[in-house]
Amino acid sequence: MRNFGSRPRGISKVLITLGVIAFLFVAVTGYTLFSNYNGLGNFVKVISLIRTQYLYDVTTEEMVEGAIKGVVESLDDPYSNYLDQETFKKLTEQIHGSFGGLGILVGVEGDYLTVVLPYEDTPADKEGIKAGDKIVKINSEDVVGLDLDAAINMLRGPVGSEVNITVLRQDEEIEKTLVREEIRVPTVQGEIVPDTEIGYVQISQFTEITADELDEVLTKLKEKDIKGLVLDLRNNPGGELVSATRVADEFISQGPIVHIDYKQGEDKTYNAKKPALNLPLVVLINGHSASAAEILAGAIKDHQVGTLVGTTSFGKGVVQIVFPLDNGAGLKLTTARYLTPNKHDINKKGIEPDVVVELPEDAEQDVQLEKALEVLKEKM
Repeated sequence: MRNFGSRPRGISKVLITLGVIAFLFVAVTGYTLFSNYNGLGNFVKVISLIRTQYLYDVTTEEMVEGAIKGVVESLDDPYSNYLDQETFKKLTEQIHGSFGGLGILVGVEGDYLTVVLPYEDTPADKEGIKAGDKIVKINSEDVVGLDLDAAINMLRGPVGSEVNITVLRQDEEIEKTLVREEIRVPTVQGEIVPDTEIGYVQISQFTEITADELDEVLTKLKEKDIKGLVLDLRNNPGGELVSATRVADEFISQGPIVHIDYKQGEDKTYNAKKPALNLPLVVLINGHSASAAEILAGAIKDHQVGTLVGTTSFGKGVVQIVFPLDNGAGLKLTTARYLTPNKHDINKKGIEPDVVVELPEDAEQDVQLEKALEVLKEKM
């Protein structure tokens, strides 16, 4: 029978750690632990009660990890997350390794990981995954409410390996088993709008190669003597900050592109460095245009070098850094916010278009694109 009157050996590690914390509080604030400073005394008491009174065995490591998760969750920040060892390892694996994916662009809609776009001739496309599908399970694990980066890393894996996903489509759950492939999908696509002198460029996300891809696409379009450009950022979930600033530099001739406002350290402003495209420009945005896409859209709007058409963007105006922890886990933490060139904070607000055009789900015509072309022709 367990002797509930004695102290389990594991609790001493917790109490020693908490004792150090308590000592620091005393040194800095002058309060004692016995005053239950900010609930710290209760925290120690709960740990002690669990170790001595709880029916089932719990390790010190489990309690500490649970406490860390609880602290991060208490921030009520959807972008700050504790990453367990497996998730953190996937985030930091060598990029030169042979790892594959499913060929889908995903974003977050409410608590759901939502398919924005399945790329043609990829595993997702071959298995009938559709835009709007909500991924609710990955390998039988519930992912509703899971951090976007963690969910994406669950979808990735070695080329040739299988992954089972369950999607919610019109209130029906559909299970699919997909085989991962090496996915090489361009982030920038461009063409001439038929029967016009207007170029159309779509950026699906921002990666290290996006700016170079855009250079190539714009060079080909300019060779065809375009007179105006529609830039489509709809459903673009964002990506790399530096990539967004390099792309913005194509359209802005001088001045700030974005201001990064850090809690710690020196704030930073990214400025335009090279000549701009200098063509009439219309930018399409919607509620799924987020993060780096909003940096680009915000810069274009504030500098008045283009007209925004569509609906209000997502509203993610904060920056995260991933910190490694001693146990092989990691902490993704919001450490800064970004401001548009005119220092507008768009977090949880989004960027409002100059011309509002809704796109009904059952629309047979892309009325947003049609409006963008109409506005652009007036500017040309």
